[in-house]
Amino acid sequence: MRVMSQLVWASALVVGCSAQALAADYIQGNERQQARAYSPAVITEGGRIIWLAGQTGGNTGSFETQAREAFHQLDLTLKRAGGSLADMVTMTVFINDPRNGDRLTELRREIFPAGRYPGSALITVSNFAVPGILLEVQGVAVIGDRCSSTNPCAPR
Repeated sequence: MRVMSQLVWASALVVGCSAQALAADYIQGNERQQARAYSPAVITEGGRIIWLAGQTGGNTGSFETQAREAFHQLDLTLKRAGGSLADMVTMTVFINDPRNGDRLTELRREIFPAGRYPGSALITVSNFAVPGILLEVQGVAVIGDRCSSTNPCAPR
C-alpha cells in the first residue's frame, strides 16, 4: 500500500509539472550538470517571484520518503500561489549524509521532467533542528514569466 501511494503521488507530481506552460528559459547544462539533474541557469522575465521557506519531510522514514514529502510540501505551497514545482527556478538542498546525493539526483530527474531542472546547490550539514530530519529543501519559483524554450530570453 505504501509503495502504491508513493507511485500515485509521483505520478500526480509529474502530471502537475507537465501540465504547466513551459515558462522560464532553462539553460541546458553540460554533461556533468545534466547527469546531476540541475541547470546552470534559469532565465525569467516578468512573472511573480515566490520565495519558498525550507521544507522537510518530517523526522521519520527513509531519505527517499522524507525527500518526496519535502517536495510534496513545496508543491502544495506553490499550488496555493497558483503554480507548481514546474515553476521552481532554483533550490538549495541541505542533507546530513553526502551518500544521499546520488539518490536526490535520481529523485530530481523524476520530479522535474524533460530536463527542466532548477538551478541547485547541495549542501551537507552536520545536523538539523529536529533529530531524525535527513534533508531540507528551500527554493525560489517564478510563476507566469515570459521566457520559455519556444520563446527564449537568452541568446542562442
